[in-house]
Amino acid sequence: MPVTTLDPKTALVVIDLQNGVAVLLGEPYSTADVINRTAELADAFRKHDLPVVLVRVSFAADGSDRLPGRTELQRRTGTPTANAAEIVDQLAGHPEDIIVTKRNWGAFYGTDLDVHLRRRGITQIVLTGIATSIGVESTARAAYEHGYNVTLATDAMTDLSADSHDHALTRIFPRLGETGTTAEIIALLG
Repeated sequence: MPVTTLDPKTALVVIDLQNGVAVLLGEPYSTADVINRTAELADAFRKHDLPVVLVRVSFAADGSDRLPGRTELQRRTGTPTANAAEIVDQLAGHPEDIIVTKRNWGAFYGTDLDVHLRRRGITQIVLTGIATSIGVESTARAAYEHGYNVTLATDAMTDLSADSHDHALTRIFPRLGETGTTAEIIALLG
C-alpha cells in the first residue's frame, strides 16, 4: 500500500548508516544514494521538529556479544576498523538526534529504542538504511509487533542483492506497513 499519511508524532529511524556498513556495495541503490536520500529525510524531519534516530550496530572487540548460533553462511570475522561504528558524516553532528546501539539485526531487541519512541509519544516510524532484508526488515517487523505504524522509504534503503531488496518490498513490507519514496514522504511532512 503506498504511503497515505504520516502521524503527527512520527520519527525517522535510520538503520546502520555507519562507516563500517557504508563501504558495502548496495543493490539496487548505491550506498551513497541511500545515504543522500536519508540525509534529505533527516533534514526534513529535523525541520519539522520530529525525532531522528540513528541506529548503529557494534560489538565488543573480543566478539563476546556477537549473535550466537549456527548458520549455513559464514560470518564475518576480523576486527572492525576503529571508526566502523561511527555514523556516516552526512548524518552525524546533530546533537538533537537519538543514537541507539544494537547488537542484533533488529533495532528493538536489547536496546532502548522503544523507550525513546514511547517517551516522545511516537506512533509511527519511517525506516531507511542497510540492509533492506536484514536490519531494516527485522526492525520493521518488531515495530509492527510493538504497535507502531510503519512506513518504509523504498529508495532510501538497499541490500546486498537486488533480489533480497525486491523480496522484502513486494512480499514482506506490505504486511507490515506502507511504502513510499523519499520525495513522497517529504511531501507528506509538508
